[in-house]
Amino acid sequence: MSDPAVDASRPGAVSTSPAGLALDRLADYLAAHRPELAVGPLRAHLIAGGKSNLTYLLRLGDREVVLRRPPLGHVLATAHDMAREFRVISALAPTEVPVPGALLLCADPEVIGAPFYLMERMPGEVFRTRAQTDPLGDERRRALAMAMMDTLAALHSVEPSTVGLADFGRPEGYLARQVRRWAGQLDRSRSRALPGIDELRDLLAATAPEGANAGRIVHGDYRLDNLLASADPVAVHAVLDWEMATLGDPLADLGLLLTYWDVLGGSDTAAGNPVADGLGPRAGFPTGGELIDRYAGRSDVDVGPLHWHVALGCFKLAVICEGIHYRHTLGQTLGEGFDRIGEMVAPLVTHGLTAARER
Repeated sequence: MSDPAVDASRPGAVSTSPAGLALDRLADYLAAHRPELAVGPLRAHLIAGGKSNLTYLLRLGDREVVLRRPPLGHVLATAHDMAREFRVISALAPTEVPVPGALLLCADPEVIGAPFYLMERMPGEVFRTRAQTDPLGDERRRALAMAMMDTLAALHSVEPSTVGLADFGRPEGYLARQVRRWAGQLDRSRSRALPGIDELRDLLAATAPEGANAGRIVHGDYRLDNLLASADPVAVHAVLDWEMATLGDPLADLGLLLTYWDVLGGSDTAAGNPVADGLGPRAGFPTGGELIDRYAGRSDVDVGPLHWHVALGCFKLAVICEGIHYRHTLGQTLGEGFDRIGEMVAPLVTHGLTAARER
């Protein structure tokens, strides 16, 4: 469950804050650093649905903004970087990629208990469940999926040096480094036996391609429910959740998207899962192949064979799910749906091994 909204009027006493957000200290910080935002009573509530970083809607008098902070407790190194998110949405603001306006970055964990940033609240809806996507009908579901791919193509067409992101990552050896990084994250999240996952890691490490497309801005977790979109008319208003963005191979974004879309969103074994219940062919959307065709028609990226990148997507998402499962077992998650996240790991590993063995 999400926390109820609470008041934090300034000056004066503060009522109980939502978990993970110290409203009294936040109000003091805003008064000192951005007084134009410290107007009227401060109210906040947790926005339910996210399974990684925590997102809150803040009401600052008559204005609404959004606050992002890392999850509670067990936080994987480099996986919840608020400064990274803030930098990339600031850089992309003048491009065709829709992003929220960046308002404030606070790197001091003493203010609310973790680094955080504020961004503008954008219009639109996060489509993540069948209850939301079933009423759209085939035509609007298809248009929404194609708008998602057009937005990804727009992102990958941005030249990093033109938006101040030339040093945002190290493109050389990106794919091999991704395998090592997520292997390290896995080791820090192990709490149970995970059959096959070490074999998948080793296969990926032994067969990592060179990455001919390296050097593009990569979102790192691109999918429909990381967008704010509308269905009438169909439009993408903002791309969210940039915590894993870097410079690298855009095929990594495509491989992970296909993992969400065809593996979790198209598999009978993963039906009704809490990660991709409203996505993919099972939910009446176009196939992953149709998405790639749309992307290829609007991008100069050579999509080539994607099986290795799908295998990497399966491995990466399995590690993410295992990390969330681990936090859930420690009682460090907020919201609903976390009790089933651990069930996603085994089918992801199985599909990843199949994809990694393709030739």
